[in-house]
Parts: sequence; C-alpha cells; structure tokens
Amino acid sequence: MMNAEVRKLLPELEEQGRARDARETDRSRKVLNLDPDTAEIVSMLVRGSGATRVLEIGTSNGYSTIWLAASVAPAGGRVISIDRSPEKQMQARENLAKAGLLEHVELRCGDATEIVATLAGPFDFVFFDADRIDAHKQLALLLPKLAPSAFLLADNALSHPAELADYLTMIKGLQHVQHALIPLGKGLSVALACSS
Repeated sequence: MMNAEVRKLLPELEEQGRARDARETDRSRKVLNLDPDTAEIVSMLVRGSGATRVLEIGTSNGYSTIWLAASVAPAGGRVISIDRSPEKQMQARENLAKAGLLEHVELRCGDATEIVATLAGPFDFVFFDADRIDAHKQLALLLPKLAPSAFLLADNALSHPAELADYLTMIKGLQHVQHALIPLGKGLSVALACSS
C-alpha cells in the first residue's frame, strides 16, 4: 500500500491543482489533475496487473505520476512520463522528489508522438492523459511495443469524447482487446490488450 507521506502529499497537490486551475485562464497552464477516484482505480489496475513498465503521456505537475510510481515501486517498476511543458515537468520533478519516488520515474519533455516513436518498450501499462487529438497516433506507434498482456487507459473519455473519438474508435476496433468505459471522474477508457 502507499506510504503515509505520499498519502498526505496527494491531497495537498489536489488542492494546489484546483486553486491553480481556478485562477488560470490559459488552458495550457492549468494542471488538470486526475479525479482522485479515477487515480485510485488507475493505481489498483497497475497493482493488480503486476505492471512494472509504465508509460504515461501527460505528466503535468506529477500528481498522476506519483500514483503510478507508488504503484510500481514495490515491484521495482519504472514509469516513463512525457510532457511538453518544461515548467510542469520541473514541478513534477519537485513533487516526485517530495514523494520519494523520483528514482522510479524517467521524465521526458517534448512532443509526445515524436518521443513515443523513439521508445523501445515493451510496456505493460500505458496511460493517455494529454494530447487527446493525437492519442490514436501514439496508440498506433505503441501497439508493436506492448507486452503480451497490457492495459491501455485514457482519461477524459466522457468529458472530451469528440477529441478522443479517433482513439476510442481505434481501441474498440482492435482484435484481442477488451474495452470498457468507466463513468468515473471525466470518463476512463480501460482496455486490456492480449497478444492472442
């Protein structure tokens, strides 16, 4: 289970995120953290599946990254997290250090689609929570880089269905993939991809 210090830090980050998002008019500067219940479900899926090689697209201030890293750390796992904002990644680095989880995370800054193209994999858990419009392009690049059994999650499936439409169409059309849409928070798309 998550240690007490991390459990104490997460509500602080939730409150900081809500306060920042309320005063920011520029959407790109908002942190747009995961709904806490969604974060719990994501964490349970990571732990329950035994995932150790996690890719997160959309680091923001590191709130969801902390959930992911805390979930893989007991098994010696690692998270690669991508964000295009150097400022947000600096905040994430600080927050991960506060949580004592920085050693379990590799932060990459830049265009997610370009970075995904360079990653070797294999990944057994992928969390899409950034560029919804290009998520299907990233998914296409990742399909050959998945472990034999891998979870593929995407947030905002109900709050921004038009932006995620290409991703959702692609994921539902894949063979050997089970998919469900969980009406929690902003809507969580959950898919399990198996090689056969």
